[in-house]
Amino acid sequence: MSLTQKEVVEELKTLWKKLWQERVDDKVRAEGIAVDDYFKLFVERGTIIHATRSFKALSFREIIEQYQIVNVDRFVPPHPQVGGWTKFIKTSITNQRKRKNTRASLYCEEKKEKQQLKKGGRGWLHL
Repeated sequence: MSLTQKEVVEELKTLWKKLWQERVDDKVRAEGIAVDDYFKLFVERGTIIHATRSFKALSFREIIEQYQIVNVDRFVPPHPQVGGWTKFIKTSITNQRKRKNTRASLYCEEKKEKQQLKKGGRGWLHL
């Protein structure tokens, strides 16, 4: 990996953060719109960068791949649903804590016997 590739990725990261910080949120249409031209990110002014329905969101990974940077996984962490530290913690570490036998989980209360229902469960009858 050359130093120039790392510099390019760092510059793209700063532009990516700037793009998301300076976007305009259209609350009527539920969209996020780019305010400026970001030629290095292949985004023009007025481009919808975030929407709620039927929309393919921008991907930083795809932008880096267009620059033909080797070993993209080194610069961009995987999506949490695919894998990564967050998924590993959720699936491995937090589940182990739940399985741990504690003194409270081993304690069983004595079952109380139910009393016989009055009038065979029909309730009180006034004759």
